[in-house]
Amino acid sequence: MESIIILIFVIGYLSITLEHPLKLDKTVPALIMAALIWAVLAVGFNLGWFDVIDTHDHVFSFLDGGEEALHGFENTLLHHLGKTAEILIFLIGAMTIVEIIDLHRGFEVLKGAVRTKSKKKLLWIIGILAFILSAIIDNLTATIVLVTLLRKLIQNKNERLWFAAMVVIAANAGGAWSPIGDVTTTMLWIANKVTALGLIKWVVLPSIACFVLPFWVAGFLKPFQGNIEVDTTEDIEAEKLLSSRTMLFLGLGMIVSVPVFKTLTHLPPYLGMMLALGVVWLVSEYIHPEEDFSNERRHLYSAHKALSRIEISSILFFLGILMAVAGLESLVYGVSQDGDPVGTLRYLAEVLQEAIPNQDIVIMLLGVLSAIIDNVPLVAASMGMYDMSTFPIDSTLWHFIAYSAGTGGSMLIIGSAAGVAAMGMERIDFIWYLRKIAWLAFIGFLAGAAVFLLFKAYVF
Repeated sequence: MESIIILIFVIGYLSITLEHPLKLDKTVPALIMAALIWAVLAVGFNLGWFDVIDTHDHVFSFLDGGEEALHGFENTLLHHLGKTAEILIFLIGAMTIVEIIDLHRGFEVLKGAVRTKSKKKLLWIIGILAFILSAIIDNLTATIVLVTLLRKLIQNKNERLWFAAMVVIAANAGGAWSPIGDVTTTMLWIANKVTALGLIKWVVLPSIACFVLPFWVAGFLKPFQGNIEVDTTEDIEAEKLLSSRTMLFLGLGMIVSVPVFKTLTHLPPYLGMMLALGVVWLVSEYIHPEEDFSNERRHLYSAHKALSRIEISSILFFLGILMAVAGLESLVYGVSQDGDPVGTLRYLAEVLQEAIPNQDIVIMLLGVLSAIIDNVPLVAASMGMYDMSTFPIDSTLWHFIAYSAGTGGSMLIIGSAAGVAAMGMERIDFIWYLRKIAWLAFIGFLAGAAVFLLFKAYVF
């Protein structure tokens, strides 16, 4: 009967990966999949078909435990919902702050950093901005900001496509070493698999290698040779706003303060993000973006408008996919090598370990898979595959998962949130990206993985 739940997951997963051919928003199958998995799990549990295991390895069987087992099932569901809600609240806070900055045209200030007509120099400037910004405001947001910037700088769409595609590689590499740079690293950080300092120490140099090598090679390619007509004039509308610079630095500063808040208070990161959003919201209520600022124009820069611009469908997608994976993690599927009952994902991990004894190869395969399958459920699954007692916080396993899942998605345009954003904004063709850019992302991924493994063997 366990195969029913796995079949629901597989069908839902396929529907998510085939989002574009099906012309169906991936949020829809994610929500349906999560609800069906938990519904079948609940019915099967009450009929005695399934047993459930919680995160502390306590197994509950309705036939043996009755009401007590039922409470165990409910607490397991509530625990997973709570952990998922932590991630969602964090993301909502971060996305709202970014939208408030954008309403005050804070990101227009970045346009002043680009003052060159050389294609190669522009490539590196945009790449470095993407790498740094993605670590601060997350790779998805950094990609949206920089593709918007490229539209103002490069009029020729065919030339702009190359730069937009390279932004995806840089943004994913930059997001992999920051606890707030990518949804997957945020998940690992909130779940206490990694610390902010541990993630930086282990992953920053591999991420730099993953970013630098493709950009160095791309510098020799024809699309990045010669000069380009770049509009380097300042945005007139942005100059009129008195609040642009203030809101940019305040917003970015408050997002960066979240890891500091967690380190000082030992509270979950979502509380730090709530504080950060509150401070930015407070300042946005009283700051004057224009010389003659009237109450009638206040709504144009309000946090309420910023909230209305958030991608709620993305938030609901994460809710669906994380709860679906949690259902798989909670279903008792078999026994471990020690003879103890384990969940589906933990059982899968043991099967993989037997089939491929080298754990590093398994994790690199997860990275390659993240280009085909969304990296959010892959990381969610890997968190359930490996036991914290064997792999404690800041274990090299978690850092390698963060690197592989974060950067592996660059190999296909649909393999990461940053890639999907760039694809939607610039109508980047899947086959074009596969032919022109995928090999650059692949050599970058391998270079970063090699640096990580050298560090693991000889430094730490």
